[in-house]
Amino acid sequence: MSKYIVNGNNPLNGKVKIHGAKNAVLPVLAASVVSGRESIIHNCPMLSDVSESMEILKFLGCDAVIEGGTAVINSGNLVTDEVPGELMLKMRSSVIFLGALIARCKSGKVTLPGGCEIGPRPIDLHLKAFKEMGIEIEDRGGIISCDGRNMKSADVHLDFPSVGATENIMLAATGAKGVTKITNAAREPEIVDLQEYLKKAGFMVSGAGSDTVYIEGSDEGKRTEHCIIPDRIEAATFACAVLMTRGKAELDNVCPEHMWAFLSALKECGADITIKNDTLRLDGKKRIKAVKHIRTQPYPGFPTDMQSVFMSLMTLSDGTSVVTENIFKDRFRHVDGLVRMGADIVTDGNVAVIRGRKKLSGATVSANDLRGGAALTIAALAAEGESVVDNLCYIDRGYEKFEENLRLLGADIQRK
Repeated sequence: MSKYIVNGNNPLNGKVKIHGAKNAVLPVLAASVVSGRESIIHNCPMLSDVSESMEILKFLGCDAVIEGGTAVINSGNLVTDEVPGELMLKMRSSVIFLGALIARCKSGKVTLPGGCEIGPRPIDLHLKAFKEMGIEIEDRGGIISCDGRNMKSADVHLDFPSVGATENIMLAATGAKGVTKITNAAREPEIVDLQEYLKKAGFMVSGAGSDTVYIEGSDEGKRTEHCIIPDRIEAATFACAVLMTRGKAELDNVCPEHMWAFLSALKECGADITIKNDTLRLDGKKRIKAVKHIRTQPYPGFPTDMQSVFMSLMTLSDGTSVVTENIFKDRFRHVDGLVRMGADIVTDGNVAVIRGRKKLSGATVSANDLRGGAALTIAALAAEGESVVDNLCYIDRGYEKFEENLRLLGADIQRK
């Protein structure tokens, strides 16, 4: 199994370009099934999750190739409405194909999805909404079969603004007659990006970015060309890495308006940051201050995906910080690794108290999930001595050429 060998305590300096967003490209790839036409999708990050999505598309009968960050998909000749368990188990977001298949085929069959072990992430909100739309659902031992022949538009209220449920309903609703209304919808930028793709594909979708989304069903899709938004989580990860190592760097291809909660937290801890158009400049010459309290929340609140890398940053802050994780039950699994590096962190349920220290020390640690693995890697970059970070399969799910981009900034990191 691959691992990083990191010699830390070296400032990161220079410039790096942020890739397309993992959390945006995956639902757009699934959405390419809906139109039955060719989709050309630019700024695709080269991730293992993207590769798995392409394999699902090929299994369904699509012509699907990706090269140089551009995916070309023709979904005109689907051969099945079923995604097999071995493909579903490789990533959590595979469940988004269910809504797309229901819209296109009026049926769909999947198993419960896999992905990072960060706590229960049931799809009950997805299935409840489908039932409200007249979709018949059968669940036998985790194999979910949907019959959408009597599907209709509906007013769907989400009990929680789930990103995945919002996306799945949007996709399914493109194949329902009439206008479907989603209230308490997720507001993340990735929802807006999915709306923009669907509009280009010939579907009437509006309201994304607010808590109410409208989708008008249609039988006619069209050829689409779309560019994926930049990855705000990758940008946050590199920002924390630069500040932790006391470096100075520029991050290009950033959407600052997607990151206000995170950037506000950086300003609170006294970070020297400058924003100009799509460039974020960071100067870590000063030791940062602790942030009093971070609470993860649905967008536009502080993102759960940024929690672990921000906690890494706080381990070297001046003072005591508190982090409350309100989204996922097991999203503190990186804490043991940080403590092994010398961090002073105490957890109680969904609350972590971080007392900043002046240094961390190298250690052997293991990634247990995508963002936690990134958090441990950037902590290793700031630690004194050598660190080993293993289980890189998780990190590969969400960061394109992570170690190569870190080396561009001067990191001493090797993959073995």
